[in-house]
Amino acid sequence: MCKRLICLIFVVVVLALAGNAVAQLDPAAVSNGHVYLFENVGADVPDDSANSHTANLIGSPQVVDGLRGKALQFNGTSDGVHIPDSTMINLSTNQNRTVVALFNCADVTKSEKQVVYDEGGTTRGLAIYVHEGLVYAGGWNLSDYTPEWTGTFISAPVSSNAWYAVAVVVRDAGAAQEDDKFEMWMGGVLIGTGPGGQLQSRSNDCGIGYANSQSKFHDGNFTGGGSYFEGIIDEVWIFDGAALTIAELGGFAGKPWPYAFGPTPADGEYLNNTWGTLLWAPGAFAVTHDVYAGESFDDVSSGAADTFIGNQASSDLIVGFPGYPFPTGLVPGTTYYWRVDEVNDSEPNSPWKGDVWRFTVPPKTAYAPVPADGGESVAVDAELSWTGGFGAKLHTVYFGDNFDEISNAAGGALLADATFTPPGPLELAKTYYWRVDEFDPPFTHKGEVWSFTTEGTAADPYPAKGAVDVSPTPILRWAPGTFAASHEVYFGADADAVKNAGKTSPEYKASKALGEETYDARRLELETTYYWRIDEVNSTNPGSPWIGNLWSFTTGDFLVVDDFESYNDIDPPDPVSNTIYSSWIDGYGILTNGAITSNDLPPYAEQTVVHGGAQSMEYLYDTNFMISESTLTLIYPRDWTEEGVTRLSLWIRGSSANAADRVFVAAGGTAVVYHDDPAATQLPGWNEWVIDLTAFAGVNLTNVSTITIGIGTKNSLVAGGPGTMYFDDIRLLKPAPEPEPQP
Repeated sequence: MCKRLICLIFVVVVLALAGNAVAQLDPAAVSNGHVYLFENVGADVPDDSANSHTANLIGSPQVVDGLRGKALQFNGTSDGVHIPDSTMINLSTNQNRTVVALFNCADVTKSEKQVVYDEGGTTRGLAIYVHEGLVYAGGWNLSDYTPEWTGTFISAPVSSNAWYAVAVVVRDAGAAQEDDKFEMWMGGVLIGTGPGGQLQSRSNDCGIGYANSQSKFHDGNFTGGGSYFEGIIDEVWIFDGAALTIAELGGFAGKPWPYAFGPTPADGEYLNNTWGTLLWAPGAFAVTHDVYAGESFDDVSSGAADTFIGNQASSDLIVGFPGYPFPTGLVPGTTYYWRVDEVNDSEPNSPWKGDVWRFTVPPKTAYAPVPADGGESVAVDAELSWTGGFGAKLHTVYFGDNFDEISNAAGGALLADATFTPPGPLELAKTYYWRVDEFDPPFTHKGEVWSFTTEGTAADPYPAKGAVDVSPTPILRWAPGTFAASHEVYFGADADAVKNAGKTSPEYKASKALGEETYDARRLELETTYYWRIDEVNSTNPGSPWIGNLWSFTTGDFLVVDDFESYNDIDPPDPVSNTIYSSWIDGYGILTNGAITSNDLPPYAEQTVVHGGAQSMEYLYDTNFMISESTLTLIYPRDWTEEGVTRLSLWIRGSSANAADRVFVAAGGTAVVYHDDPAATQLPGWNEWVIDLTAFAGVNLTNVSTITIGIGTKNSLVAGGPGTMYFDDIRLLKPAPEPEPQP
């Protein structure tokens, strides 16, 4: 583990001096953010971006030599840089955002938080800070806003007096919390991802080297300002509306990037013309470029002969013009794929195969409707909007509650704007249909029929609509509709049957009272799609019942031992209590067992450091002349041969700050398997540990009663130490697929 840490430090310190052979950004070209390089600090701190948003000094930070030019040294008690609020930081909603800080902490072991960068507020913000040997990247967007993103904090070990380039990234986030929308990078390496959502606007000022007023840390809220940083901060880059690429993030660590990057149009964007020029930034070692383009992702990816445009010296390509690729013009409504391989015959690693990028010429029909097609829980006073088709001058909207009528409608009025307010208010829990025809004289381009359902139905399904790789023993959950007093549950494997089912149908499963928004679907078939519907009922309301939307999910090809998703924070003896501490029996109250696998207060299960879903198990251990074990008594699955499974898989996460020790799994209380790494407690990030079930010698695999996760050597009391690990997604897997024969 020490080798990995040394490698990260070496990357930041040495490769950052490598010169221009990296994907470095020009601060003066940053028009969507602020850059503080501290090169010309006087009475104030200038913004080196194109926006000139001056910051001011707090205390007396000293100008010193940094890693890349001048830097500021902070005393850890009263120094900071105050950044006033700005539209590039707080005053807009951000689906994409990046903050990069280059810093050197004098003493990372301090128990106080040391803030490198903070744009806090206890309800919405981002932060980078150092605490007890770890650097944290955090983000949150709480209940005052949408989404309800309670916070994600990812950490990595750091050393004192060493340089690090740390980035926090929000990427393609939306109005709902989703997995893997929040990222932490260090030294050009992705440290981890976690749940995230868009950041709503607010009005807090920001701080470098301290928390300006309020913030949020991994262990709770913070108010009052402070949390001063001791050490040197060289650069802070803030990007509004941009999630930097791996090449750009690597540039801050000085890593030479051999691949083409920075495509124009950006990957996935629209090109609003039937011709254009494709541009890219050359890789660090490129002399020439092999360019591929076509209408098939697979063909471009494989380099099919008809997609090879040629080898060229320039880093641009004209398309859609006579004498160039696609000479008759790009076709509206078509997605094009392209790839650039970097070539240098003097380099043994050449060519460097590039990513396949894509751009789309907009269709002539309307597209990108808001609400999205099939949207749910739409406000009854919602305004509809869309993006006009390619070349469209005017629009005609058809709206109603009958699909066929909207599909066949004609002769509507022409509108100048791409917005429409339905006559309302709309009815609760009702599905509406709408169509937009685009008029580009003399032609009218008929649009497709879109739909949405208004609020009042059950919402926020879990598993999420269309989810895949779902546990075959899921507990379904939902949020109640506006006027619901109870819920009717419909479930089955036939979409039409579930959609049309009534209370006499076999698909009707249960009636649930308000406050009981769960349904145990029991054991389902593997790799099968299931459908479900929740009708909301209130006998005192004439609008009842409100028929629910049809949701679906597909089960995975594995059995779940424990994914930690079913645990709640309801204490016994409440009959619906299902706490993690009641299931995983640890060392609480046992002086000889140093394992604690539940938080003292809700949430009892870990909800920030997770591998999949929304919860994992935090595992505090101490192996100093103690055992550290936590045991789950199995209800299902006890037959570890069912469905032909042959392997146990679990995801584990440690830290270099942990006391080095072994990690083991025991099945049935006796058969013990140890991780191959004798210091597995120090493994950073999430790591899958796969165990062949034959390794559990002597266990009757058809009736496994318990599973134990332990730290140290079982039944051996020796000198050790404390630490914190995380465990998630314990599964039983089928045999690994046979490798494909090589040609």
